[in-house]
Amino acid sequence: MPNNPAQIGSFRCGPGERLLVIAGPCVLETADAALEIAERLATMAEATGVQLIFKASFDKANRTSIDSYRGPGLEEGLRMLEQVRTATGLMTTTDIHEPSQAEPVSQVCDLLQIPAFLVRQTDLLVAAARTGKAVNAKKGQFLAPADMRHVVGKLAASGCENILLCERGTFFGYGRLVNDMQSIPLMKELGPPVVFDATHSVQQPGGLGGKTGGNRAMVEPLARAAMALGCDGLFCETHPDPDSSPSDGPNMVPLDDLPAMIERLLAIRETVGRFS
Repeated sequence: MPNNPAQIGSFRCGPGERLLVIAGPCVLETADAALEIAERLATMAEATGVQLIFKASFDKANRTSIDSYRGPGLEEGLRMLEQVRTATGLMTTTDIHEPSQAEPVSQVCDLLQIPAFLVRQTDLLVAAARTGKAVNAKKGQFLAPADMRHVVGKLAASGCENILLCERGTFFGYGRLVNDMQSIPLMKELGPPVVFDATHSVQQPGGLGGKTGGNRAMVEPLARAAMALGCDGLFCETHPDPDSSPSDGPNMVPLDDLPAMIERLLAIRETVGRFS
């Protein structure tokens, strides 16, 4: 049975622990931009008391269009994440898309992330588990919450003791996602802590023709509901100027707005905790 609370470096995610927040830009752009965001997130974490892991992707391998920006690639992306860790002390995470990426990413990142579209890929899960690092597995947009038990089983059988399950919305027809909030308690029954991805949940896949749209106004309402249902962590992409971001701008939270939103979510979580 996976650990709950899950251990991620010095952090513990689960019941009775401080809120885990996984935050950062959707994709790495420049080293300076990543450091600017990470430094502000580190300041926010200190002020609010959350456990914060910096997230950014070195490659967005599932972009809508061949012309879309994908990122700096594995080698340069890991250099940027290492710089973030050295300069700010923050732990880091990023997506892996191929089994061969698991080991080099584990040398820099404290948490490996499995993209939702790839969460059934057995070889990818096994490679991530064998690194010995914690793994955040995003529920596929096409999966029922209970089906994530097979993901947990693959990771656990391959030696992963610290697993996070992440709710990020479910396909609702074409070009839209919805959240069945039952997925949070249902996935919690599988054993691992559950994280709520508030920004990818408001995506509108293919909504802008050659790229994905979204509605960032719905990020906080959904995150509030997730806190009320007892999620153990929050995944939230953020950017100083989301509309200029090369990926997922419409659903990202402006960096200036994030600290106040986190404070409001913590107030809900504290209230719910008194009745648990």
